[in-house]
Amino acid sequence: MDALRILIADDESLRVMSLKGQLESLGHKVIAEASNGKEAVRLAEELRPDMAILDIKMPEMDGIEAAQKITAARAIPIILLTAYSERELAERAAIANVSAYLMKPISEQDLLPAIALAMSRFKEFQSLHQEVDDLRDALETRKLVERAKGILMRRLNLTEEEAFRRMQRRSQNENKRLGEIAQAIITADGML
Repeated sequence: MDALRILIADDESLRVMSLKGQLESLGHKVIAEASNGKEAVRLAEELRPDMAILDIKMPEMDGIEAAQKITAARAIPIILLTAYSERELAERAAIANVSAYLMKPISEQDLLPAIALAMSRFKEFQSLHQEVDDLRDALETRKLVERAKGILMRRLNLTEEEAFRRMQRRSQNENKRLGEIAQAIITADGML
């Protein structure tokens, strides 16, 4: 695994030092240390870490709320640390799209698989998100193409196949995507 630039947040400085040492011995770089959730959010925005490891119980803003704010601004994998095994916290963490959840005290043997799992889940999530975006774009393009075909069929008295072939040829001749050609036809029709 490549070295990661990691933000850590915990209100107990001894745990921060210990965690920093463990992460560095695993080959990662701790680029920021925060003592509360608000500071963690600010540092994440400012320094753009590859990952954040946050304690759940912190003053000013807890780790779950901080995780939500961090990932809303820029998606990164988040590992939450807790000394509490409350169901409500675990449910809130799941809703916040946290990548991993570790119980304290934490050892290097706990961190290594948690980091690997968090990165894997994050990459999976990013891949699925991209797939959804691609499908949404394809659906929008399909809707535009169908509307444009209907316009060509009505205005030029073409069959559906002929209208589509015309759009394809125009797309190839102008080196533009089919969706762009369809949008141009729809726009032109709206002006006529």
